[in-house]
Amino acid sequence: MKNLKYIFLICIAVLSVTACQEEDDLVFTAAPQGEFAFTNTFLSEYILPADNSTNNNIGAIFSFNPADFGVQTNISYELQSSILGDFTDATLVTTLSNANNQMEVTVATLKELAEAYGIAAPDSGMLNFRVRAYPGDTSSTTEVFTEIAQLTVTLLEASTGGSSGIEISEWGVVGSGYNDWGGAGPDGAFYTTSEAGVIVSYVTLIDGQIKFRTNNDWSSGDDLGDATGDGILDRDADNNINVTAGDYKITINTNDNSYTIEPYSWGIVGSGYNDWGGAGPDAKMYYDYTTDTFKVSVRLIDGEIKFRSNNDWSSGDDLGDAGLDGVLDRDADNNIAVTEGHYLVTVNFSTNEYSIVADDVWGIVGSGFNDWGGAGPDFALTEIQENVFYGDVATLLDGEIKFRSNNDWSSGDDLGDAGLDGFLDQDSDNNIAVTAGLYRVRVDLNDNSYQLNKIQ
Repeated sequence: MKNLKYIFLICIAVLSVTACQEEDDLVFTAAPQGEFAFTNTFLSEYILPADNSTNNNIGAIFSFNPADFGVQTNISYELQSSILGDFTDATLVTTLSNANNQMEVTVATLKELAEAYGIAAPDSGMLNFRVRAYPGDTSSTTEVFTEIAQLTVTLLEASTGGSSGIEISEWGVVGSGYNDWGGAGPDGAFYTTSEAGVIVSYVTLIDGQIKFRTNNDWSSGDDLGDATGDGILDRDADNNINVTAGDYKITINTNDNSYTIEPYSWGIVGSGYNDWGGAGPDAKMYYDYTTDTFKVSVRLIDGEIKFRSNNDWSSGDDLGDAGLDGVLDRDADNNIAVTEGHYLVTVNFSTNEYSIVADDVWGIVGSGFNDWGGAGPDFALTEIQENVFYGDVATLLDGEIKFRSNNDWSSGDDLGDAGLDGFLDQDSDNNIAVTAGLYRVRVDLNDNSYQLNKIQ
């Protein structure tokens, strides 16, 4: 009886070893299931500006459905590029950085790829992309690819300042008083002037601190402040410059690092806009360096207007046109009669020439601003260059917004962002959710890109 028991135990042991060996030899195989493809619509053309102010902005978005390999496993994704187009020369662009099956590529990366492809300004060319999905690590031989996406990019030449000869400087304004130290959009631009080494910036600041740096970047070490408050920029510790909310002109003389910050704005005032200042601030004008002019896109009503500085009569800086000859003056009875409509108003303060031209005015409308138009006019954006609109600073509420032209729904010119991909569209359900705060807004209708940079 004892011998039988011994033999039985041996059999159990042998069976157990065999079972373990068989389990160790099992191989779980993964194989692609279903379609793996891009889900977003690509633009017909991606415009890449020569200056660096938009380098950190999203240049292109690649969205795709989740890959399925038929087993429960972690899946990795990488965006690849190929100069040859057949991906025998595939190079890694980026890997998935969020849980939304969406990869974002910056303007700077698109520029670098275009250079590698041999595309030079002012030419256009095609960039080839696909997404690789695979289980496990990068050495996995089990993989699946999206179709190839071919994006047309156009490189713009460096601006020569248009008719003005003025150029964008490498220096910019950064800080809690402007763009949350670079976390809320590009730095405030400086522009060259007729005086060598002297640059100027026209910015709207909020309460906080600022300093100045080059090329929207900290890594170069080219950042300057004023530790002693003596009007000379330095690289000392604790050199942030305290500022209060308002519109300013900042001038830096790079020859000796001296600088000034002075209140500065021009705007439209009058019965044709804000009841001569009694019904709100003047219509703020924005600087266009390509023409060395100040502009504002504005909705006027029947009445009269003129131009004044800093929303204030006391300085005596108010201009009208007594002779109605298109040149501003300080003569008596120089109010300018206007009729109701939407206009682009341009002033050259070097020559005092001005124009008031009927034009579409794009603005912000929504529960996040004016109760979809029921609580006042839209927040007007100004057309600085052709089809490029700015607004600075917009106070938004918790809610939703979109953009429309001329304070009106009937034209059908209203745009939102259904895909939340940074590009405006006329799709359904395209309202853009916003939270309460102060925003700098940019809309480029050349490629329908837009920015809502929350600064506070």
